[in-house]
Amino acid sequence: MKNEMHIQFSALSQNESFARVTVAAFITQLDPTMDELTEIKTVVSEAVTNAIIHGYEQNPNGMVYISVKMDDGFIDMSIRDEGLGILDVEEARQPLFTTKPELERSGMGFTIMENFMDEIEIQSQPGKGTEIRLRKHLSKSKMLCN
Repeated sequence: MKNEMHIQFSALSQNESFARVTVAAFITQLDPTMDELTEIKTVVSEAVTNAIIHGYEQNPNGMVYISVKMDDGFIDMSIRDEGLGILDVEEARQPLFTTKPELERSGMGFTIMENFMDEIEIQSQPGKGTEIRLRKHLSKSKMLCN
């Protein structure tokens, strides 16, 4: 059985923890392991932080959109912004690449996402925003989402 949620919130750094906790609370229905839950929370944190810091650097009034779908032990997430977009997605995916060294950004966001999720797809258009689609299969998940 498919179960899904959709949220949107202002692109403010204080909302990153809201996003992480909300997604974690939703997926607990599938009884993830502590490691899986930690990995998903970390991925949400990285993606939302990227949207806020990079996507909306010139527009503090932007919104971040998250969709989560659960079906047969799979979690599919979409984290999207309507911000600046990424000029070169392949370059941005390289470990240690950052456009914000002055903010002490590690440049490991996409690398972390790739390591913690089974699949990641990044779609971005300069001036129109970025969407990150992520997929993970939970090892011992409940097959029905009540």
